[in-house]
Amino acid sequence: MKILVINCGSSSFKYQVLDMQDEVLLCSGLVERIGAVSDLTHKKYSKSGEVEKYQHQESFPTHTEALQTVARLFTDSKWGVVKSLEEIQAIGHRMVHGGERFTKACVIDGAVSKQILDLSPLAPLHNPANLQGYEVAKKVLPHAPNVAVFDTEFHSSLPPSAFRYALPEYLYTENGVRRYGFHGTSHLYVARQAAEWLDKPPESLKLITCHMGNGTSVTAVDGGKSVDTTMGFTPLEGVPMGTRCGNIDPAIIEFLMSRRNMTIAEVTGAMNKKSGVLGISGVSSDFRDLHAAADAGNHRAQLALDVFAYDMRKRVGSYAAAMGGCDALIFTAGIGENNSRMRAWIAGDLGFMGLKLDPARNTAGQGPVISADDSPGKILVIPTNEELVIARDCARLLG
Repeated sequence: MKILVINCGSSSFKYQVLDMQDEVLLCSGLVERIGAVSDLTHKKYSKSGEVEKYQHQESFPTHTEALQTVARLFTDSKWGVVKSLEEIQAIGHRMVHGGERFTKACVIDGAVSKQILDLSPLAPLHNPANLQGYEVAKKVLPHAPNVAVFDTEFHSSLPPSAFRYALPEYLYTENGVRRYGFHGTSHLYVARQAAEWLDKPPESLKLITCHMGNGTSVTAVDGGKSVDTTMGFTPLEGVPMGTRCGNIDPAIIEFLMSRRNMTIAEVTGAMNKKSGVLGISGVSSDFRDLHAAADAGNHRAQLALDVFAYDMRKRVGSYAAAMGGCDALIFTAGIGENNSRMRAWIAGDLGFMGLKLDPARNTAGQGPVISADDSPGKILVIPTNEELVIARDCARLLG
């Protein structure tokens, strides 16, 4: 079974085509700046591991024209990976918010699409864009069933003590105000990979997974299930991120509206798009830029890095306490996989938890193990593969 996985944004989309017989990646790509002069990058993978790259610029008015062009690449004599589009038997879509309604992957139809759209107030930047990918896929590849896989799915195992906020009961029962959690496909994938590497059943392990990218979340995985996570009702809660503030005193919202005459939209916009390490540093949301600025003596950039590392350490420690131990700490995603300095700042002083970092291994970045040989618990770097999780769900659901 060959499956196309789509992660659709408001002006971009990422894609992969996988052959699920051996879980082999055939091609992947990214289309950016849809609605203007768009950039298309397409990569084709050979059985020997070689990668060929095709880059192209074209004006795509909408996602439809962009996917039509990508679909032609799938069957191209040089860049293609299938002889006919009919070989693509399913399309998996990343959907960010499933609320309490969607706790498992499902085939998308009109009723499902409407319910996902109804959840848009909980993820206004994501759910409408994710659904746009589904609408376009129906037009371009009408023969293939579409499957929704939700970021919130893995966290549906959270116990009430972890997902309930200390708010009046009716706000939960009538409005669904609770912690949902996100990055679920990533946390699930690296937790399973860690169990395989440790050669232990997932049910026997207490893991802490750190998905660190422009959006960052930490999850406590006990016995193979998510039991707590830092993102909450929306992806805004949790640790400071690239442009998101993470946890703040909620009274700040009313204070800013009163003192600065800001609207609720302006406040939430600032918290989502102008805060985090960007807001503290005034430099960038990209950690590479922050390190360069900090090394050049920019104190605000260094403070942004310090705030992020400090908050991450707190979360790791609290989740070890919540689970009664930690067999392995796992770093993944762009920062987690590539930023050895940040890993050291977060994990370099966790010996009291039984996690002892090996500085040389961490700097070498060869992974997966970056803990010392005498560390009771392991510290791992595991590249995430959310698309494979989505494709697996499609294959399981469709047989």
